Amino acid sequence: MRCFIGIDLGSTTTKAVLMDENLDVLGRGITNSRSNYDTACAVAKQEAIIDTRFTLLRRNLGKAPGVAGKLDDVLGELERNFRLQQFLVQLADLEKTCQEYADEARYAAYGSAMNDVLGEIFTRLRKEAPEMFAPGAKRKSDFFRDNAGSRYMSIAEDLAKQSAIPFDLLLNLYDKAIIEVENRPPAEHLRATFLRGLEGVLARAPELGVTADMVAAPVHQALDVELEETYVVGTGYGRVRLPFSKEHIRSEILCHGLGAHLMYNGTRTVLDIGGQDTKAIQVDEKGIVENFQMNDRCAAGCGRYLGYIADEMNMGLHELGPMAMKSTKSVRINSTCTVFAGAELRDRLALGEAREDILAGLHRAIILRAMSIISRSGGIRDQFTFTGGVAKNEAAVRELRKLIKENYGDVTININPDSIYTGALGAAAFAQRAVIN
Repeated sequence: MRCFIGIDLGSTTTKAVLMDENLDVLGRGITNSRSNYDTACAVAKQEAIIDTRFTLLRRNLGKAPGVAGKLDDVLGELERNFRLQQFLVQLADLEKTCQEYADEARYAAYGSAMNDVLGEIFTRLRKEAPEMFAPGAKRKSDFFRDNAGSRYMSIAEDLAKQSAIPFDLLLNLYDKAIIEVENRPPAEHLRATFLRGLEGVLARAPELGVTADMVAAPVHQALDVELEETYVVGTGYGRVRLPFSKEHIRSEILCHGLGAHLMYNGTRTVLDIGGQDTKAIQVDEKGIVENFQMNDRCAAGCGRYLGYIADEMNMGLHELGPMAMKSTKSVRINSTCTVFAGAELRDRLALGEAREDILAGLHRAIILRAMSIISRSGGIRDQFTFTGGVAKNEAAVRELRKLIKENYGDVTININPDSIYTGALGAAAFAQRAVIN
């Protein structure tokens, strides 16, 4: 099967989209961006390939006699088993790397006690792992670092109290090792991981209401499909550092414009608020960019701004939107600079303003900056498509809808659940066009 891949190297996350020659999206992948851009690209692409395999598995199992009515249960079990095996492979890599660092002088001074503590930490992590991937389980994140790190720290803190090993030393050891582990994709071949995941499904086949014969053949057939990497196009904030030739690079403006058009054919105006910049793009009926404006010199109005505010308030980034939605009024934020906004936030808190009202004001300030950029690009034309990580923030969406209604009247506003992949989607489409005219 010929495959076309788009990779969007953003400032905070790297996204990949894999599509076939008919422009049908088969898989998506995402990972944290790193200073090692080659690795970020490799991991995101591998995740897109994994997602593609699951798409093919769904197609094959959906056609299998006796499986169709139980497809979600079977595929869900297979994916949980696969992710568990993937987690265990990376966990083994993390343990090995920690043990290697433990031989250094500053750690070796603690002798066998250090190895004993590390061994206990990873024994507990392996024991807990199946619960993380059990049906209905909620994980901290989709990223290995987040899931392994939170439990490592908790267990390490507990064991440090019972031993002579300082917790800070165990934490330092983890910090050094995780950088290496997350900067290399899992070494095990994906097919082997899928097959071990299949073993878990077959073991539970009677509970799932299927037989081994119903499931095994379709899975093997899906894994046998060759995915030919026909053409790859890269884009995004770090595109100049992508390991591609110039012929395989497209600007993020072009990719976001085309990506939004592919998501919603009626798109005429696109607003993308990412981690590092804000883009307002005007496109024609074919998704070709006619005009654009962007803010890439200041963090205010971008995802970084929200990240800074989250740190100031000692909250998770994902908590800001839901808290702002609880506001009863919007506190006006006068500062347009991220640093000064942080100072104003502290002043407002000192004056007794409610956190949810302050956050509502901060979200409004972000969208007001975005509206200014849109205005400079030519205003809003129907239909309007909102993309980027901030499009998942309900408080930002609320303020955007209000301001569009106030300034432009009734406009169709599109927000796709997969909008964070817009740039990678456009890049994949450019890859397809490079081969199929």
